[in-house]
Amino acid sequence: SPQVQPFLPQWLAEPKRVQKRIKDNLCPITDVPGIHPRLLKKLQMNGIDSFFPVQAEVIPAILQSASNGFLLGRGGYRPKDICVSAPTGSGKTLSFVIPIVQVLLDRVVCHVRALVVLPTKELAQQVSKVFNVYSDGTGLKVVLITGQKSFAKEQEMLVQKKVTGYCSLADIVVATPGRLTDHINQTPGFSLTQLRFLIVDEADRMIDDMHQNCLNQIVKAAFQGENGSGSNMLFQRTKPGPLTAASSCSPQIPLQKLLFSATLTQDPEKLQQLDLFQPRLFTSVYSEKNTDGTETEQDTNKKYTLPEGLSQCYVPCDLNSKPLLLLYFMLKMKFTRVLCFTNSREASHRLFLLVQAFGGVTVAEFSSRLPPNERKRTMKEFEQGKIQLLISTDATARGIDVKGVNYVINYDAPQFIRTYIHRVGRTARAGEAGIAFSLVLRIQERRFLRMLRDAGIQDIKKHPVKGNSLKPLVQQYEGALCKLEKTVK
Repeated sequence: SPQVQPFLPQWLAEPKRVQKRIKDNLCPITDVPGIHPRLLKKLQMNGIDSFFPVQAEVIPAILQSASNGFLLGRGGYRPKDICVSAPTGSGKTLSFVIPIVQVLLDRVVCHVRALVVLPTKELAQQVSKVFNVYSDGTGLKVVLITGQKSFAKEQEMLVQKKVTGYCSLADIVVATPGRLTDHINQTPGFSLTQLRFLIVDEADRMIDDMHQNCLNQIVKAAFQGENGSGSNMLFQRTKPGPLTAASSCSPQIPLQKLLFSATLTQDPEKLQQLDLFQPRLFTSVYSEKNTDGTETEQDTNKKYTLPEGLSQCYVPCDLNSKPLLLLYFMLKMKFTRVLCFTNSREASHRLFLLVQAFGGVTVAEFSSRLPPNERKRTMKEFEQGKIQLLISTDATARGIDVKGVNYVINYDAPQFIRTYIHRVGRTARAGEAGIAFSLVLRIQERRFLRMLRDAGIQDIKKHPVKGNSLKPLVQQYEGALCKLEKTVK
């Protein structure tokens, strides 16, 4: 029977395709039109002389949508919202940092004009760092609110009380949902009425129920009239709708939404909740070079694109052999810089203790049990190669740019395709090579392969490991287990 195709709105059905092959399609930064000389210089100082395909498409699109200053879009129209679906490690952060800093260069009064919302503290820190690099020396103020400082301290960073009222100390706010919502509700003078850009990174995760409320609150706060304070009535925003004499009599700051994700949902209803305005979707797909030099677009039904340098394998196994397999990869196959995923904090912790007890592998755990400064230190040591095996949960690893991961091992097979995509995307970043191994229980094998097949991922190889290879490890392993039982007791 023919499959029922959901009706896709045109912008989802006909996205702007972005070249997938990062390394063959780099674009010199000087070829991208409209970037401020000051920012070009900053990019060069940071060793960036060409953009990835996504950046080369998205930066000009955002700049153009604000080409008339930030009050109006092109031709006086409200700018279109922008969605970007591109694989992990393809440079999404710079795609919004550069144009936003540039659009705000001319601002006179400090107001919150750009708000970036991210699901985890680590990601928020990472993004605010990039903003700081590019806004340095411009007078623009970037404030990070993730609850790492006390609430009062964050309030002091956001607003200042003067005789004349409150004034903003931030042009760009980078935040996690919980803390942001608290400030919207509890910080006097924290105002989003002048907000011009709302950037939602890792958008699919932010659309999930738990954060949906946060996004609604931001939009509500952005359209809240500051009641009765006469001077502000001039810039009173009206909800987007038909142009009326009233709505066109005063210049308005449009609120433009920019959504980024490696797995931007294909589900129109979910995206509908975000109430997007004439959105444009940028998505990267593989294009294969044919022998005669022409390019064919591969089947665009592929919902997800994986990094190009990634090889994928799975190892059929049973429950008891999983720890042995990990040790075998580390000690016998001499894997280095391995990021290993489990499905829970408990599993991560237990596996960490076990590998530690076994000995011979420099191992660390990376989980929400650890305080942020410790996580930072662990990450640094991993990047320096002092730690060869980092055992983590999904929550901690999402979107984090870990330098130089050679292998991703799914110690627990992921239950959802999205989890799989995000995990394996921690390696093979920015066009480098990487390998992902999934340890799959025999009872999970059919479901696991079907999950990948349904997502259009066919190039995963079966990589059986013979029992004999594991035998030499057994005795020491049993010793480690005994040791572990004692410490746990």
